[in-house]
Amino acid sequence: MSPSHHTALLQPLSTWHLAARRGIVGVLTDIDDTLTTDGAITPDALAALGALQAAGLHVVPITGRPVGWSETFAATWPVDAVVAENGAVALLPLHEIGLEPSSGKGFALSKIYQQDLATRTANFTRMQAVARRVLREIPGTTLATDSPGRETDIAIDHSEFKQLPPEAIERVVALLRSEGMNATVSSIHVNGWYGEHDKLAGARWIVRKLWQRDLDAEIDRWVYVGDSTNDQKMFERFPHSVGVANIERFVPALEHLPRYLSNGARGAGFAEVADALLQARSAARPGAD
Repeated sequence: MSPSHHTALLQPLSTWHLAARRGIVGVLTDIDDTLTTDGAITPDALAALGALQAAGLHVVPITGRPVGWSETFAATWPVDAVVAENGAVALLPLHEIGLEPSSGKGFALSKIYQQDLATRTANFTRMQAVARRVLREIPGTTLATDSPGRETDIAIDHSEFKQLPPEAIERVVALLRSEGMNATVSSIHVNGWYGEHDKLAGARWIVRKLWQRDLDAEIDRWVYVGDSTNDQKMFERFPHSVGVANIERFVPALEHLPRYLSNGARGAGFAEVADALLQARSAARPGAD
């Protein structure tokens, strides 16, 4: 089937029932090509994050990007936290849990992990050896330029600055998995790591950590927004899931599709989701039309 045929299987965002939107308490979202366009967050997406928080919704980006790369966003965006490296580590304001500041750029952030230090240290050494094997055995591969900021995974660039053909991407994924690693493909990178965490586990963890809430017990009160194959577990688990329009190129490879599709791509698509939620809250106020 063509990508457009597969995409036609998705419901337009306009079909998302008002009553369902009114019950949403939090928004979890991918970053690259969901909040960002050409590598930077767009003004409409940034305004949408702020409007969601101002309306009292919880807002947490969950990304495959490294924790070092994510510090600026966690410190400056209107969000409750950023979960990085596919669920392994989170950055959040100090006042949330009273931990020590993270080292690095001096931002007033706490940094918390799902793995202990000994495990992270051992895994880091193993992962670097696997990364060297990828570069040695698969022609054309390069580490992602954000690799120096990574603590719990490795990333091979396939579409950010280096274009890899589909067969090379498949070889990278197969090699990582042959080494016992988890491997996913985002819109720009192939990520590999050791551990049981992923975006869904990271979502459960941060919701429990920050708000003492059980995500699975109230899954219909949260929405997830994404754009690529590494969002599949989220699309599968969340009854309210949205793919921004640029997901079209990945749809033929997706086993689990988002329920809804925005009209706009990337940041504009995320802003549509925010507008849908804010309109539902406005309609729920006494005296609203």
